Order: sequence, then structure tokens, then C-alpha cells
Amino acid sequence: MREAVLYSNLKKGIRCDLCARRCVVHNGEIGYCRVRIAKDDKLYSTVYGLIDGMAADPIEKKPLFHFAPGSSAFSISTSSCNFRCQFCLNYHSAHRETPVGQQMSPEKIVSLASKYDCSGITCTYTEPTVFFELAYDTAKIAHEKGMFNTFVTNGYMTPEAIDYIAPYLDAASVNFKGSANKKFYKELMSVPKVEPIFTSMLAMKEKNIFIEITNLIIPEVGDSVEDTRILSEWVVENLGERTPFHLTAFSPTYRMIHLPRTSALTLEKHIDIAKKAGLVFVYSGNVAGHDFENTYCPHCGFKAVERYSVYLGRNNLDKDGNCPKCKTDLNIAGVQWMVQGKGQTERHF
Repeated sequence: MREAVLYSNLKKGIRCDLCARRCVVHNGEIGYCRVRIAKDDKLYSTVYGLIDGMAADPIEKKPLFHFAPGSSAFSISTSSCNFRCQFCLNYHSAHRETPVGQQMSPEKIVSLASKYDCSGITCTYTEPTVFFELAYDTAKIAHEKGMFNTFVTNGYMTPEAIDYIAPYLDAASVNFKGSANKKFYKELMSVPKVEPIFTSMLAMKEKNIFIEITNLIIPEVGDSVEDTRILSEWVVENLGERTPFHLTAFSPTYRMIHLPRTSALTLEKHIDIAKKAGLVFVYSGNVAGHDFENTYCPHCGFKAVERYSVYLGRNNLDKDGNCPKCKTDLNIAGVQWMVQGKGQTERHF
């Protein structure tokens, strides 16, 4: 075990200050995430270095379309999560009662990233907050080696956690489900409130962490266009109209196999709503071959980046990440790691 960061000793127990749940536990007890335990009046992580999943992924898979296009990211995760989504795609790992995996040091993770020609590290598959100490130590070493660091997160972090990781976190893909509908989050995800996610994104913006947003649209239970409008308008007002916004199709899984897959037509309705709300870069997800996977210049209409599913087809951006035709700024971050021209393929271990 590794002593946790960001916890407080209270008269009534030990409070974890990483996740917005702020669990209070006593000696011998574990938090809601199942991987933080109180012992001898200290809080410990039981998954430090215990890697449950890893792969060399296209950065587009995160999805991050406006950060280091065409690059590869070494993806890592540990077991468990601080949410209980009934539609979890990675439930086999996120919902484990007991963590599993192979022991791996931060140095080894960065070494593997380099071995497999990855430009950076992504903490993904399960919630990075759960393995925050490992994420932090790995990110620090990665930065020293000139690599980027990104999170794929549900956003349920405390401001203290964001302040702690900010010097080493370059970008975050914040994943919403059901357009942040409060009832949806409470009943289908066991999340008591959604407000901390918005507070978290504001903290990320303040710390200059590049943000892209993903919103999973689930037929019948999480497909309100009105909720998408409200979420989109919040993003425009608080993060900016050029914030990349991904609307993702649901596939039946875990405890929700009775629901249909999200159709391309449904996604297009939500894309239209998001654009009418003022968002400039709106994308579809999990609908391979859909034209909304590509990046078009909003000024001249040129196809600046071509994609197929989570793979880069061709990056036509200039060296500064701008439109090659009219030089419009397309809000591309991480250009120092960008790969121009043809993209890459996915590699697993």
C-alpha cells in the first residue's frame, strides 16, 4: 500500500479529499471507491502501481481531437471507480470488489510509453482520481521526459486534487452521461450531485488544463435534447464556444443491455442543438464513418483533420495547428506532440 495524498484527520474519522464524495472512514474501513483504506489513523491507496489495464492508444480514442492530433498515448488504469454506472463499458475493471493487476512502477510505465513510441501518458479506462497517487508520480516523470499527460475523467475531483495535479496535467477529457441530468446521475450512476463536476471544470480552466467534453447519449433514459442544450450553453458561457464537444452513441452493455443503441439520427439532433447553443467544434462518437468525426475550419470550411472512428485519417493542419488554407486558429493544443500527415493504429499488450 501507499499512503494517500489529500486527506484530513477529523475527530469523527479520516476524510478523503480527492473525490467530491469526501468519504469519512475509520480505521479498517474503505471508501466508496473500494481502494482507499484507513489504517493507523492514515489513509492508504491499495492500487498504487497495480495496473489493471494498459495499451498504446491513438489520442483520438480518449477522445481528444484537439490535443496533439495523431499522437499515441500510453494508457493506464487500475481497478475500481467512484461511480457505479449501470451502463459502464469497463465494468469488469471499474466495478471490481477487490483490485487486481500487475505491479508496475511509474518509471516502468514511462519507459514502456517510450518503448512503444507514445508521446505521452493517459490515465483512462477507470477514473484517474481512484489511482491519483500513481497518476501524479507517473505524470511528473513523464513531464521530465518531455511527454504529455492527460486524464479521461468523470470530473468528480475536488479543487484540491486539481490544484495538486495541475502542474503535470496537460489536458482532460471530461466525460458526461445523459447530459448531466441530476436524476439520471442519482438513479443510474449512484452519484448524489452533479455540481462538483462543473466546479472541477472551472478549476481546470483556471489552471490552464486543456478541456474536451464527452456526453454519452442513452436512448429512453438519457437522451433529452433540452438537457444537451443546457449543458452546451453552460460550456459556451463558462469554458468558451471553441471547447471541443463530443456526443457519443451508447451501446447496450452491463446492466442496460435491454436498451437500443443510439442511432446516428439521434446524435445528429443533439449535435444540431449543441451547435445552435453556440459550440463551434461538435463531434459524434461511436458512429464510425460519420462526417461529424472530422474537423472543419469554421471560417473557410476546409477539412482540416480527417478521422475514421478513433483513428486519424489525415492531419492537414499547419505546424501551428491552424487551418492550412486560411490560417484560422482551430483551438489545437499540444502542437509540439502533433503528428502531421497520416495517423497511427492501436496496439494492445
